[in-house]
Amino acid sequence: MNTDHGLTGEQRGSGGMNDVPWKDLALKDLAGSLRALRMLAAEFPDLPAVYVQVSPIYPDSLELTLHDDLSAFETWREALGIAAETVTYREQGGGTTVRLEGSTGFAGATVRLRGFAPVVRPAATGDPVKAAVA
Repeated sequence: MNTDHGLTGEQRGSGGMNDVPWKDLALKDLAGSLRALRMLAAEFPDLPAVYVQVSPIYPDSLELTLHDDLSAFETWREALGIAAETVTYREQGGGTTVRLEGSTGFAGATVRLRGFAPVVRPAATGDPVKAAVA
């Protein structure tokens, strides 16, 4: 199995924790994702608060996560212009948790929106209720 992730020999280094390609990034290298966050806060100040993640591993990505509130996920999805049909639906935790995920470009960054909530099943059919995201 090839685990070099497309890195050159110089970028791979010796494989230690300090030999990762993002270790030499500066805060300015996160400018795209931070700009997107700043613009979201300015354009949509009344949207529900989210867990925000910016990482030097994915410097051009902004991750927004919501827990236990799929209606808030839907509010964010609409504001970001993520088409409903592009949102993925998965279950995890042995079918106890639903995970919704969608992404879009915004202000030069890839914004990934994630929502987690308990799965609700009607007693008669056992099918997941997806009405909260429809």
